[in-house]
Amino acid sequence: MAGHTDNSVLIDAPLQLVWETTNDVASWPSLFSEYAEATVLEQEGNRVRFRLALHPDENGTTWSWVSERISDPERHVVHARRVETGNFKYMWLFWEYVPEGTGVRMRWVQDFELKPGLPLDDTAMTARLNTNTAAQMQRIKEKIEAAARRAAAAR
Repeated sequence: MAGHTDNSVLIDAPLQLVWETTNDVASWPSLFSEYAEATVLEQEGNRVRFRLALHPDENGTTWSWVSERISDPERHVVHARRVETGNFKYMWLFWEYVPEGTGVRMRWVQDFELKPGLPLDDTAMTARLNTNTAAQMQRIKEKIEAAARRAAAAR
């Protein structure tokens, strides 16, 4: 059995601001609450390979992995995958940005399968990812909307 999540949030901000902010991987530690570090390892055109590190868990363990993103700025979509899969057999991600009203609907789809023998199964990981994704999307929404308000006030 594989895991699948599909979450979205409506961000009341211009498409270009949402796109640029969420695709600036190096700034993710200030955008996401879960990342302690985001190190760009390689960038060529619209492809970026990077290492993410989480904040230490309750046991003091810091989890990190290498991922790759390929963005399509004309279609406003991103295809990503974990290169170093860790506890996952695979982790594939799809992000899309769709104009809606005066804002942008940002959608994240994750497809994955955990390796056997872990304390969590795909169903439990799906629930964990859905909870965390909602929290991260809300944080991103608030940060980008605040930046949009500051930019509008400065005009």
